[in-house]
Amino acid sequence: MTEHPHTPSVRLSRRRMLGAALATGALAATATAAGTVLPRPASAADYPGPGRVTGDIRLHDPSFVKRPDGGYLIAHTGHDVALKTSADRTAFRDAGPAFPGGAPWTRPYTGGDRNLWAPHLSYANGRYHLYYSASTFGSNRSAIFLATSTSGNSGTWRDEGLVIESFTSDDFNAIDPHLQVDGQGRWWMAFGSFWSGIKMVRINPATGKRHDGTLYSLAGRGGDAIEAPTLFQRGGWYYLFVSFDLCCRGADSTYRIMVGRSTSITGPYRDRAGRAMTSGGGTEILSGHGGIHGPGHQDVFADTDNDILAYHYYADDGTALLGINWLGWDSSGWPYVH
Repeated sequence: MTEHPHTPSVRLSRRRMLGAALATGALAATATAAGTVLPRPASAADYPGPGRVTGDIRLHDPSFVKRPDGGYLIAHTGHDVALKTSADRTAFRDAGPAFPGGAPWTRPYTGGDRNLWAPHLSYANGRYHLYYSASTFGSNRSAIFLATSTSGNSGTWRDEGLVIESFTSDDFNAIDPHLQVDGQGRWWMAFGSFWSGIKMVRINPATGKRHDGTLYSLAGRGGDAIEAPTLFQRGGWYYLFVSFDLCCRGADSTYRIMVGRSTSITGPYRDRAGRAMTSGGGTEILSGHGGIHGPGHQDVFADTDNDILAYHYYADDGTALLGINWLGWDSSGWPYVH
């Protein structure tokens, strides 16, 4: 998650998370069992509030993974990659940093700032995989690194090294990673922020690093704000969720969550109207409404009760908070929040 290099006035520090506040609200009254088809909200005014969450819920850029014991591990932007845990997806507690001793290998990209951005968690073959970003605001001199752990606990993460980096001469930005396994068992990592948009590379499952040198383009807005890709497979479709517009401005944030889909994980992705996401297409599924400002940098995952949309948003006082909603699917296979 970053801001456009040509808009320095909106590059606010991630450390400006204000005093504690609790997210309130409940799942929409129409929410029913998984798989039920419900009508989509007609407009932003009809978007539901986030479901009730408690405890340590101040964060940016949440990524969830289901633990073998049934609980949840959450990684998010913070010093040395911040971690939280939850037993029930409602009450959350701080679980310390992934790297309590620091991550000095990231300093060439961060200028010494210990904030590491926009992590993505997954679990495979008895091991947690953590991809995370190192950069500075407004720069595409950036890198995505990998760490692994058998427990996911603070202090147990092993640095696996650099996965991909970008230079000022590149037209992409190597931040905001998201790992997805396709229907054939192949691993892919989507990433990107601003510049020419969302990219993807194939990943070698044995190493967690790049499989080859091919770089795929998934979405772009001609230099306008797009970032935070999330890939999700359902039925015969791959869905690409992204965040449009600006994060990190407190209650003035304009982040909103958009989606397109493709029958191939490499695209082309199109929105509900048939517009290519490489040409600015995207169907909105959540934007600011009422006291929910700038919802975005989403994570989407299938849980035992329902498909889940997690994200951060800003309260009226500018506090960045965790939002969680059920994600439904209409009769045409398009997602909506409820």
